[in-house]
Amino acid sequence: MTSLELYSKGASVWIPDPDTVWVSGLLLRDYSPGEKHLLLQLSDGTEAQYPVVSPSDLPPLGNPAILEGENDLTALSFLHEPAVLHNLRVRFLDYNSIYTYCGIVLVAINPYDQLPIYGEEVIDAYSGQDMADMEPHIFSVAEEAYRTMTREEKNQSIIISGESGSGKTVSAKFTMRYFAVVGGASQQTSVEERVLASNPIMESIGNAKTTRNDNSSRFGKYIEIGFGRKGDIIGANMRTYLLEKSRVVFQASAERNYHIFYQLCASRELPEMRTLKLDAPEHFRYTGQGEMQIPGTDDLSDLERTRNAFTILGVQPDQQMELFRILSAVLHLGNVNIQASGRSSDRSYIDADDRPLAVFSKLLGVEGPQMAHWLCHRRLAVGGELLVKPVSGQQAVEARDALAKHIYGQLFTWTVQRLNSALRSQRGQAKSFIGVLDIYGFETFDRNSFEQFCINYANEKLQQQFNRHVFHLEQEEYVREELAWSRIEFSDNQQCINLLEGQLGLFDLLDEECRMPKGSDESWVQKLYDQHLTSKKHPHFQKPRMSNSAFVVLHFADTVQYECDGFLGKNRDTVFEELINILKASQSELVAELFQQQGNVSSNGSVRSGKRAAREHKLTVGFQFRQSLQMLMDTLNNTTPHYVRCIKPNDLKEAFMFDPRRTVQQLRACGVLETIRISAAGFPSRWTYEEFFCRYRLLLRGPQGPEQAQASCRQALPQLIPDPDQYCFGKTKVFFRAGQVALLERLRAERLRVAAVIIQSRVRGWLARIRYTRTCWATATIQRYCRGALARRLALTLRYTKAALVIQKSYRMVAVRQLFLMIRQATVTIQAFTRGTQARSRYRLLVAERAAVLLQARVRGWLARQTYRRVRAAVVFVQCCARRRAARRELMKLKTEARSVEKYRELNKGMEVKLMQLQLRADQEARGGAALKETLQAEREATNTELEALRATVQKLESQKQEKPQPGPAISDKEVEERRRAEEKAAQEILQLTQELQALQREKDSFCKDTEDLSARLFEQERAQEECVHQAVSQASAALRAELDEERRKYQGLLREFTRLEQRYDNLREMSLLTERTKGHRRTDSTQSLEPSSPTPLSPQSLTPLSLSPFPSAFSSPEEVRRVSVTSPSIERRVSVWGIETPMDQLMEMMDVAKDPAVKMKGEDLAHAYDAVRVANKFLESQLRSQHSQREEELEALRCQLSQSISGSSSAAQQQELQALLEAREHECVRLRRELKELKNTVSLRRLLTQVFNPETSSCPSRTKPAAVTGLLECRKRDEAKLIKNLITDIRVDSALSLPPGLPAGVLFLCVRQADCSGDQAHARSLCSAAVTAMKAALKKHSNDVDMTALWLRNARLLHDLLTQHSPKQTLDSDEVVPLTADLSDLIRTLSDLCIQAYQQLLSITEKHLQNIIVPALLESETIPGLSGSAGKSVTSRKRAGSDPRTVGGDAPTMAAVLRKLGALHTALSHQDLSPTLMEQAFKQLIYLISASALNSLLLRKDMCCCSRGMHIRYNVSILEEWLRSRGLQTGGAVATLEHLIQAVQLLQAGKKTESDAKALVQTCTALSSQQIVKILTLYTPGSDLDERVTLNFIRTVQGLLKGRSDGQPPQLLMDVRRVFPVTFPYLPPPVLRAEHLVIPDSLKISFVRRA
Repeated sequence: MTSLELYSKGASVWIPDPDTVWVSGLLLRDYSPGEKHLLLQLSDGTEAQYPVVSPSDLPPLGNPAILEGENDLTALSFLHEPAVLHNLRVRFLDYNSIYTYCGIVLVAINPYDQLPIYGEEVIDAYSGQDMADMEPHIFSVAEEAYRTMTREEKNQSIIISGESGSGKTVSAKFTMRYFAVVGGASQQTSVEERVLASNPIMESIGNAKTTRNDNSSRFGKYIEIGFGRKGDIIGANMRTYLLEKSRVVFQASAERNYHIFYQLCASRELPEMRTLKLDAPEHFRYTGQGEMQIPGTDDLSDLERTRNAFTILGVQPDQQMELFRILSAVLHLGNVNIQASGRSSDRSYIDADDRPLAVFSKLLGVEGPQMAHWLCHRRLAVGGELLVKPVSGQQAVEARDALAKHIYGQLFTWTVQRLNSALRSQRGQAKSFIGVLDIYGFETFDRNSFEQFCINYANEKLQQQFNRHVFHLEQEEYVREELAWSRIEFSDNQQCINLLEGQLGLFDLLDEECRMPKGSDESWVQKLYDQHLTSKKHPHFQKPRMSNSAFVVLHFADTVQYECDGFLGKNRDTVFEELINILKASQSELVAELFQQQGNVSSNGSVRSGKRAAREHKLTVGFQFRQSLQMLMDTLNNTTPHYVRCIKPNDLKEAFMFDPRRTVQQLRACGVLETIRISAAGFPSRWTYEEFFCRYRLLLRGPQGPEQAQASCRQALPQLIPDPDQYCFGKTKVFFRAGQVALLERLRAERLRVAAVIIQSRVRGWLARIRYTRTCWATATIQRYCRGALARRLALTLRYTKAALVIQKSYRMVAVRQLFLMIRQATVTIQAFTRGTQARSRYRLLVAERAAVLLQARVRGWLARQTYRRVRAAVVFVQCCARRRAARRELMKLKTEARSVEKYRELNKGMEVKLMQLQLRADQEARGGAALKETLQAEREATNTELEALRATVQKLESQKQEKPQPGPAISDKEVEERRRAEEKAAQEILQLTQELQALQREKDSFCKDTEDLSARLFEQERAQEECVHQAVSQASAALRAELDEERRKYQGLLREFTRLEQRYDNLREMSLLTERTKGHRRTDSTQSLEPSSPTPLSPQSLTPLSLSPFPSAFSSPEEVRRVSVTSPSIERRVSVWGIETPMDQLMEMMDVAKDPAVKMKGEDLAHAYDAVRVANKFLESQLRSQHSQREEELEALRCQLSQSISGSSSAAQQQELQALLEAREHECVRLRRELKELKNTVSLRRLLTQVFNPETSSCPSRTKPAAVTGLLECRKRDEAKLIKNLITDIRVDSALSLPPGLPAGVLFLCVRQADCSGDQAHARSLCSAAVTAMKAALKKHSNDVDMTALWLRNARLLHDLLTQHSPKQTLDSDEVVPLTADLSDLIRTLSDLCIQAYQQLLSITEKHLQNIIVPALLESETIPGLSGSAGKSVTSRKRAGSDPRTVGGDAPTMAAVLRKLGALHTALSHQDLSPTLMEQAFKQLIYLISASALNSLLLRKDMCCCSRGMHIRYNVSILEEWLRSRGLQTGGAVATLEHLIQAVQLLQAGKKTESDAKALVQTCTALSSQQIVKILTLYTPGSDLDERVTLNFIRTVQGLLKGRSDGQPPQLLMDVRRVFPVTFPYLPPPVLRAEHLVIPDSLKISFVRRA
């Protein structure tokens, strides 16, 4: 199949378009040779005919869909301009990717927007990664240069070019920032800061606003960043090229002068700036010609940033002000008013009182009259004599502007030299360097002058170097693959360069014309015409048709017409010598320094004197520029170049707006298309044999195994591509010429189409058979259902007929029955009324008779009762009289006996009391009898009255009965009727009352139900309120916990920073000792540093991070305050540890007593106070115990009552009562807590008083407790250093690991405690301090050993817990633990910091081991057998020349390697018996690092974003999860940190087609940010033919759904791998430690320690 056969129906082609440059179209029919037109369907749906005269006029073919959006343009099958433009547009607009590879060139499109792709997490993701593995990025180019430099030890260069506004300066800044981070991470020196600080200075004095860019660099610069042997930055150097000095005096209408002038004008109100006499920019001639303000910039803050940068680089403030004075003087110089005079205006003058000139002279320290004179005059040498000649006004203005440009140029040069001196290496010569070239791109304007001529000349040289380098790389690739190649022809611009710089070239003729006395621009142009058109026509030189003062040069990028006006003046760039002499005599040191070297060759122009001979030897600007450019080219040729081409997508500076015409123009100018032409001239498409086999397996024949991939390819390709010149076999790759991959893709698609047709025919036949079988079955089913329906219809008709007969019969029967029932009801009603009337008559007679009988019975009963009462009263009266008489007799008898036994009264005095009681009882009975008599009399009277009334009533009734006549029968019927009505009315009222009662009952039930509902609702509200309160408390607790964690993280970060500073200090101290050491080498003991220099104990300052603080110890630093607030468990730790307070001072502080009166207190008073407090203490203790028990009982009763009230019926009153009771109990609890606090203060007061009376009260229990402690170890003072040496410093690793966990800490604690019990607090403190210092030294010694670090972490933590357990503050409420008398709180804090340092060192060791194997093991390893992750061609796997070979085979890290590293850490921690909480925190940090690193790499690697690779990653993650669960580490949050990576893998494996899939993705990926989700969808690459790319519509749908998700996540793409979770050590009081419990081996050699 030839290339012409690719022009078949359905093929995609590109045709020119005036608006979009190129537009795509589809062929509607096949092309055959000889046809004159192609029938196309354009992208907008219209049909068009494209003329074809010959096959060479055929439009370019489009690339296959699989190659759309490639991140490397050279991977495209068809390499031509429309394919490059379309690929860049798709990546820029659809994928928001601004970077694209084009072979060795990185194409960067300016997005005109802030993108979150330059953070430190992105730098970490690209650091150490291969360029071919990652997405295109400026950091990838920087990393490639850095790795090549460190690996090959060869200098590198990064060439950044592009037109103004394309983003060159920003790219250069990000490149230097990357080098500052990766090259200074280990040393943390100030060199990186200085390198970055040079950017704002150079932007201020070298950048300006142009019509195309708001921050355009108006000079070229090449920065060499020097690196040491360890890859760290040790210095830098900057070279500048062709500063645009003409901008100082002239700007276009939409442009500005250099930024520094506007920054100075904006800061004119500052006190230090008022002496500059500045005003608004529009009031100065040099700044008022164009725009005054750039939107979105603040000149005042920019000046502050510039001044800070000067300070960082070592420029003193007074020198900065001198610099600002010179710049202000330039502005005032532009306002000097030069007036013309004379008849023909051939003279000029300046007024003596000209204010701008006076300000200019004062700021520069020069003589104003002299400056005014020589601005308007010049000196000439005529015949050996010097003459002074006045100049015209125009010439004076030109001299003024030339002086301003010269001053600014000299100041710019001095600033660059000052920056270089500040950036110069202080640590010797740099081993290698990386140069960053920020150079102007090819420029063409409506009017092009000398600046554009030099810029385009520089681009010609750079393009030549670029072409040769690309050609050289192509040759290296062919040689490496052992291909038989012929020389590749490419366009060389050497002829154009010879035209510019060759003998009698444009620059030579220009310099020659500048040396002529009366040389002019016109004569120079005429010489150009004569030399390059008349005598010998040059192919790259032309003359415009309509102009005689211009010339045309055919550059590699475009044809440019240059106007010759001003060429000679700009090339000479001269200024009068008299003006320079005035500046040399300036009183300002900086001004004099700038112009002292003017006798030599200047880099910014030449000084014009009156002597013509001296002037002839001055160097022109063109000559100097050629020299500096040649030096630059020599430097670039001696380095390995890396290219970055910046593209400006539109001239409107709109974000993500793509203008195809502007982009194509820049692509042609920057050499990207030339790279493609060179690649297309050879074999641009390159596949490894494995990739080719995986992609085109179905086209191959013969053995179908991956191991025979090369043989299969060699056998099948000659049959697929008959022309052998279209492909070539290498050692590891097969090479294709342009278009052959598309041919193979078409063959593959055709083979797939044929297979699909066969499959479709089989499937369609099977479907037809299935359809026929289903049709037969459906027909039989329909027939069966129809017959059944007819039968059911007949049965239904019969059923309806029978039902009608039954209904008629029943209706007739009901009608007859109703008539019968009505007649019977009427008969029964009449009978009932008749019988009722008769019964009521009989009833009335019976009622009358019964009423008479009842009245008689009542009267007779009443009479019988009255008789009975009279008889009973008489009997009682008689009994009373008889008893009274008998009592009187007895009384007389007793009186007689009493008179006879008078002599026994004294012996029985108690009888008198009894007699008196009896007498009182008798009197009471007498009074009771009288009362009974009165009551009986009253009853009798009442009875008589009632009897009389009853008798009168009876008589009245009998008289009425006799007088009343018998009623007649008529009256009787009437009364019966009335009574009947009354009874009916009463019955109705009773019925109505009954109904009302039922209604009331229902209302009562409803009220009860409402009450229950209200109660339930009230209960729900109370429960909801409780839940709200609980939730609010939980949120507040979470916020406080988060704040505490943040404080801990900050403190631990400061501690980590302090550790690094301490290490740096030690290194500097060792270096200083090495430099100061004499020739003789003296050996010192290893324990010398551990011994204190004086008998005094180690000061706290030497054990805390404040030891490096320059401030006195009396003032606590903010770090110390933060440490106390974070690490101290109680407020008592805020007591300052620097001052030593006596117990008396502490007592006075706690009791709020002033010290002056307390000094006068006597010991006896304090003793009495102590006794009183002790008694009160015992009383309060007993009272507290009783109140505590009472409180417990009341709480229990309240709980019971509350449970009962909840289970029973709870009314509002009961709830209020319970609420009041609970409030009362809460107040009681508050009171008890207050009393408990007072009691604790009292106990503290007792202890302090005990310490106060230590000499007098030696027998008190508090002093006798230490003497009773047993099971300690004693270490003498002279053996202290030996103990530390044998136990910590010089212990061997194998011996240390064989010890029981925590043995050294236990021995040290028992020794410290024994010294404390013996009263030697200084010894205890010194021993503890020496132990802490030795542990810190041991950690530094074993900084790369996991086992030893875990061992000393265990011992430091155990010693901390033991000292905390026995500290006085911890044992206030415990009588079992005897506290230490020595105050070791500062050492406890130091031990806490040491534990944090050991923990951080432990994690740092493991992270260092894991860093290089995380991505290969988790992402690249294929642990699922039979599932290949590279089913399709990975376009990002194409290696650049010189890249590192990828690790293959068994050497590649796998998950087993990761688990081995984690297992080593787990074994070390478990062996030392560290707490599970600490282990969970450590593995949470490590798993987060693994997850974040893997996810960041996944987000930057297109070859990893496929479904098959996602399955591998998910399997690897599941292995890691299973490992964590098997060791019980899943509860500490380690598994939760994997959620981001798990959701990213789920995103790769999920469906990505429909809207429901988009909703499912958004609901599933809750942990991922919106940017991460879109990035993964954008990078998703089909891994096989069964998969498809994610469509742009689907991505937009997901973006729309993500906009409504308020996840509150920060807008970041990558995770922060440097995030550190704060560690919290749980306090677990250890068991009581005794010497008998320790098993000390003899290998420790501490037998001198004795048991006490």
